[in-house]
Amino acid sequence: MKLGIVTKREPEKRKPVVLLPADVKQLGSHAFHVAGHKYLAAVVEAAGALPLVVPAIADQLDVDELLTLADGILLTGAVSNVHPSHFGQAVHNPSLPLDPARDALTLKLIHAAIKAEVPILAICRGFQEMNVAFGGSLHQAVHEVVGMQDHREAQDSTVDVQYGHSHIVDLVANGQLAEIVGKQKMMVNSIHGQGIDTLGAGLLAEAYAPDGLVEALRAANAKAFALGVQWHPEWKVMENPDYFAIFNAFGNACRAHMQREKPPD
Repeated sequence: MKLGIVTKREPEKRKPVVLLPADVKQLGSHAFHVAGHKYLAAVVEAAGALPLVVPAIADQLDVDELLTLADGILLTGAVSNVHPSHFGQAVHNPSLPLDPARDALTLKLIHAAIKAEVPILAICRGFQEMNVAFGGSLHQAVHEVVGMQDHREAQDSTVDVQYGHSHIVDLVANGQLAEIVGKQKMMVNSIHGQGIDTLGAGLLAEAYAPDGLVEALRAANAKAFALGVQWHPEWKVMENPDYFAIFNAFGNACRAHMQREKPPD
């Protein structure tokens, strides 16, 4: 057998690092810090970045130091809801899960990231966290609000049906999201019981559902990418051009941040 000659490879260029704050899950007798595979895969495949899961231990982390590692922040969706005490309400349905440890990390991280000009993409729960971090409030049960549709998924359906297209959203003319996807309307999935009531100060709506619910937002004065969407663009992102465009734009922003922060040779 003839052995090939191994030549020295040039080191590959570093990929941007995207931090994903973890959810806290009780597995058996112990708490675990976890992130969903579909988000991690979307960061790698569609954003072209390296995902790094951050444990939800805000009292043991220096957020500013943490951001020195970051070229981007992805605030993922989750089964849990933002605790309503953060927007001045009592718990509406005690049977729904909460994750106060994640709240403590993300609500602190959002403002620090925007100040540090680190790009943010916020999805579902993350979208709601972003609104609450800016002083906005949430409907804890959108389907109970007069005039609003039921935005929840059908529990007895397959995952493909649950994450399939549910309704159109109208994109704000000349907005950032409209520019990213190159259209004024797009189809999205809908897997949420909560939604925006009042929009946080300094946030601008980027898309609306047919019933008027805000479905996308951005931080108006952020110097870096800071976009949130209520739907789940990570789902089969490589098969959906609109979803891919969102992650690709986020990845480009992360690469721009990485280049800006690159130390001199």
